[in-house]
Amino acid sequence: RSSWLLLAPLLTPPVPVITAPPCSLCPEGAHKFQWIRNLVPEFGISSSHVKVLSSPAEFYELLKVQIKAAKRRVVMASLYLGTGLLEQELVYCLEETLEKSLQAKDSPDLRVSILLDYTRGSRGRKNSRTMLIPLLQRFPEQVRVSLFHTPNLRGLLRLLIPERFNETIGLQHIKVYLFDDNVILSGANLSDLYFTNRQDRYVLLRDSPEIADFFTELVDAIGDVSLQLQQDDTVQMKEGMVHPYQGDKVAYCEIANRRVMEVINSARTRQELLHEKTFHSSQPGSSLSSQQGSQASENLKPEPDTWIYPLIQMKPFGIQIDEMVTETLLTEAERDARIYLTTGYFNLTQAYMDLILGTRAEYRILLASPEVNGFFGAKGVAGAIPAAYVYIEHQFFSEVCYLQQQERVQLQEYSRAGWTFHAKGLWLYLAGSDLPCLTLIGSPNFGYRSVHRDLEAQVAIVTENKALQQQLHQEQEQLYLCSGVVSTSTFEQPNRYVKLWVKLVTPLIKNFF
Repeated sequence: RSSWLLLAPLLTPPVPVITAPPCSLCPEGAHKFQWIRNLVPEFGISSSHVKVLSSPAEFYELLKVQIKAAKRRVVMASLYLGTGLLEQELVYCLEETLEKSLQAKDSPDLRVSILLDYTRGSRGRKNSRTMLIPLLQRFPEQVRVSLFHTPNLRGLLRLLIPERFNETIGLQHIKVYLFDDNVILSGANLSDLYFTNRQDRYVLLRDSPEIADFFTELVDAIGDVSLQLQQDDTVQMKEGMVHPYQGDKVAYCEIANRRVMEVINSARTRQELLHEKTFHSSQPGSSLSSQQGSQASENLKPEPDTWIYPLIQMKPFGIQIDEMVTETLLTEAERDARIYLTTGYFNLTQAYMDLILGTRAEYRILLASPEVNGFFGAKGVAGAIPAAYVYIEHQFFSEVCYLQQQERVQLQEYSRAGWTFHAKGLWLYLAGSDLPCLTLIGSPNFGYRSVHRDLEAQVAIVTENKALQQQLHQEQEQLYLCSGVVSTSTFEQPNRYVKLWVKLVTPLIKNFF
């Protein structure tokens, strides 16, 4: 039985699914996760094109190097762009690269497209918009800045909810940074904390034109249904586009669904045709191999040993692909398989918790201790958020103990002096294996917001290559090294005291953070 059939009951009408080619097309020894390509495009690449980064500083330096080297396109999707000196340096790099492009003998080819969230990017007098307006003014034909505004923040709600609190309703949360044919997937935003002492995850996919094209088209699609930043700091929709909070909500969401699904399905069709062509051309006696012989084989790319699957989650638009794939991975994980799952904000959906507690695999869940939570020390109500996460963690731990699952499901808290923790994703180790063959990396936190409110994207990376598996294993080990195992005594520490009002309020607001 193919695993993807388990997804059938979850498929909603707004998410059309095209039947995949029969499994007879799969090459010998094909990996066991090819069912994912029934939902999204499958990109086969060489593992030598994948590099796992480990530190914020490395991530920041790579961003600058890639911007300076870009010739055709820079596409950056993030929650927001910060306003400090490090972020200003990124803007200078963009300006310098655009200036070089203008001075080139031929017509300027470089295009810069930036997608941010409207509410987060507009926070404060100095904000993401004011950082980017000089680029729009100087390079109006080459630069596009799109600000996504959730359709769920509208009417009286939009008028009444103050700045910062309005960000709880829904956000553009995707983090993708691409330069020509090089793509960085991460959970990190474009802000100085993420360049210095906020731990996240980052992977570089080098010389991957098909993957770069896909994410360019995805960002363009979201950009088309977003507000466009103008040179005078006003915003307006593209001509003929339904407005996200002034226009009809159903019509807007239908258009957005159609635009995003067009990107996913057209890329999927392209990759299926490429897969078929590659498979048939490599068969003995095929017309290609018999007619062109060794010359054809020289032109063919090396056999892929790594596969990339983009997983998109946009519940406001009726797109739930990431949720479906994640739930199926958790459901299908076999006995003695190990899943290392990490999130900076431990607030799992009920469905994910039920699967973790009710399935057979071993789980090692890494989460932030209160001191490394991104909200630790925040002013006002936000300062109580780490305590709310402690309360949620304690409730889950109590359930694990009640079900006597402590050996199989283990919680670990990341703790590192002077740092905050923002890493998210998972690593899957098959039964009997010391190395992971699959990882999920990107923006989702596995919480209610990621599943229901925000726009999210991550990739599943599946690899048969031992060197890349080792890279992923080292990444996991490095993160978990800075952690301690959670036990009953953890919640008896003074810093784990949760005030009564936080306990009472948390169940009411946990769906907003």
